[in-house]
Amino acid sequence: MLNHIVIMGRLTRDPELRRTGSGVAVASFSLAVDRDFGPKDGGERETDFIDCVAWRQTGEFVSKYFTKGRMAVVSGRLQIRSWTDKDGNKRRTAEVIADNVYFGDSKRDGNSESSYGGNTYGGNSYGGNTYNAPAAAPSYGGYSAPASAPASDFAMLEDDDAQLPF
Repeated sequence: MLNHIVIMGRLTRDPELRRTGSGVAVASFSLAVDRDFGPKDGGERETDFIDCVAWRQTGEFVSKYFTKGRMAVVSGRLQIRSWTDKDGNKRRTAEVIADNVYFGDSKRDGNSESSYGGNTYGGNSYGGNTYNAPAAAPSYGGYSAPASAPASDFAMLEDDDAQLPF
């Protein structure tokens, strides 16, 4: 069976980080996700509000680097959870269990620090999260290029194919 979901939207509130009795981190947050299509009468597109849960290091990452209004891309699985509320009524909810969370935008602050839009923290691997660039550097899609290229240890090859290593 296949249960995989990818959503992109803005956080509706700051993530809430809690810990289980055994100390495992779990972050809860909600994304506002615009639908790809609008109504037939040409009005505004509707928005879905989707609850997400991130466990362990992914939850800690979300709690540390994401705030209300930030764009996030969440990859994970859809889970339906049932419970009985305080009045004895049976309730159900759908939520996304996040395996990976990516930055969907770039963050600008007074230090000219920007987050690269493709970095992730999920599973056991960490792809880095910020790139510090000089204030005057141009910005290209969430990545700030350095003002000057660092010195390179690579030598230029002539157009002679005999020098190619393959």
